[in-house]
Amino acid sequence: MHFTTVDYVIFALLLVASTGIGLFYAFSGGRQRTTQEFLLADRSMSCLPVSLSLLATFQSAVAILGAPSEIYTYGTQYWFLGCSYFLGLLIPAHIFIPVFYRLRLSSAYQYLELRFNKTVRICGTVTFIFQMVSVVLILCIAVTGFDLWGAVLAMGLVCTLYTTLGGLKAVIWTDVFQTIVMFAGQLAVIVVGAHQAGGISEVWRKAQNGSRISGLELNPDPLERHTFWTLAVGGVFLMLALYGVNQAQVQRYLSSRTEKEAIMSCYVVFPCQQIVLALGCLMGLVMYARYGEDSPLDKGYVKTNDQMVLFFVMDVLRDLPGLPGLFVACLFSGALSTISSAFNSLATVTMEDLIKPHFPGMAEARATLLSKGLGEHCIPFLFYLGAHASKTSQAALSIFGMVGGPLLGLFCLGMFFPWANSIGAVVGLVAGLVMAFWIGVGSFIARMQSGGPPVLDVTVFPDTVNATTAVMTTLITSVAPKPRPSGVQALYSLSYMWYSAHNSATVVVVGLLVSILTGPWKEKELTPGTVFPVVGTLLFFLPERYREKLCCVTPLEGKVRKRRKASTFILIL
Repeated sequence: MHFTTVDYVIFALLLVASTGIGLFYAFSGGRQRTTQEFLLADRSMSCLPVSLSLLATFQSAVAILGAPSEIYTYGTQYWFLGCSYFLGLLIPAHIFIPVFYRLRLSSAYQYLELRFNKTVRICGTVTFIFQMVSVVLILCIAVTGFDLWGAVLAMGLVCTLYTTLGGLKAVIWTDVFQTIVMFAGQLAVIVVGAHQAGGISEVWRKAQNGSRISGLELNPDPLERHTFWTLAVGGVFLMLALYGVNQAQVQRYLSSRTEKEAIMSCYVVFPCQQIVLALGCLMGLVMYARYGEDSPLDKGYVKTNDQMVLFFVMDVLRDLPGLPGLFVACLFSGALSTISSAFNSLATVTMEDLIKPHFPGMAEARATLLSKGLGEHCIPFLFYLGAHASKTSQAALSIFGMVGGPLLGLFCLGMFFPWANSIGAVVGLVAGLVMAFWIGVGSFIARMQSGGPPVLDVTVFPDTVNATTAVMTTLITSVAPKPRPSGVQALYSLSYMWYSAHNSATVVVVGLLVSILTGPWKEKELTPGTVFPVVGTLLFFLPERYREKLCCVTPLEGKVRKRRKASTFILIL
């Protein structure tokens, strides 16, 4: 990558601005002197910054690097992932947020102790820590043309500085700034690239001729990598794992001034997500219009799919000083937003779930200082392990499904099934994780042995003069269909978009069976407010005495009863 002075200045301004936001909040307001201000922004954030921060936390790196290369290689079927965003945000807004917000939690995993016990809370916390470290390594250490260690060190130092000094408030407002930079960088590349290709209509024509404009593929087969059902339905569970129970997102909901603003943040992020997805897909089409079937990967110019995006950017913007720097700033903005969210959420769960319960009398000043110190120790993980991180969006989403799926199942088990007990929760989580890694590792080995990429989606819109009479046509390719896998191989061939649904269902089913065998809990044993009455709503047709036997009549606010083991903990909160 060849940068001019202007490019370096633009890139440096991003880092300086991010650091400046942290310094501003370090010396204003309460100056981050309490854990409430440092970890939860003093519960004072409004809807718009929270929603943009929700958007930037996990979608950025996938959208910038993964989506364009996906569209370039396989076509626009990936675009239908946007259909999953509606339920993927509507359900958290009206189910998960009310439960978490009304319990006045600091960590999502405090819920697990209120609902089950401390063992379940620890298990959930450790699983989350593993997930976040893995995802940060995959999403954020992207090849930028800079020396890798320099990139890791620069991002780590800047993130640590503004996260440690400014707390969650600085993280959220920095996410807002970085989101604007990401939009600007992507728009610049799309506009310039489309202009060089002859305009958007020419881009669309070339994509049609190259069978990259996919139609509605309604094949229900879960073994197909991308179909409408895989993306629109399997994607819902992925979104629930991301926006429903992930600590990085829950922490932003809890920082809102009111429950209503927290709910509205989910509604606001929906159109923003659609824009991000559309920009990523358009960039992929512009890439195809420029290179066609002569992929930079096939020619040996790059080594991985994700590197194609950066190669394309430098190719398109090489004669426009400043714009390459803007896009790399855009790329680093995605990395910074993800890393800073990881730092803050990891510091929160470590303090609230692993340290405070053992030191309940710790002074507020000491707790805040320790929380800041926890974020600083995240750099060595990135610095030591960064070179070994994968750089594909599929790997990122797979990790969310493999680890986030069981966590989603654990929260659903507690929130929707009142008779589930702590033994069922632990056994269910372990079963879900074992199943997740069995399928994940088996799928990786199977792909390595087959050595072949997925077949290009060829359900396309034909190029016709009269668009109103266009119909979808399936073109016959020369690729012979592969025999359908059976048995264990079918499990290994499951689309990665179904990982979250499959693994969360495993946790719920195993958890319920074990709970029934070991003695299901009764309504009077539940902590008030920890169960959402979804089962009671679905079984409205049953007489109340039967629903009461199934623990299906407790409202969300709960009856004023306390479990013996949790009563002291609730009073402390």
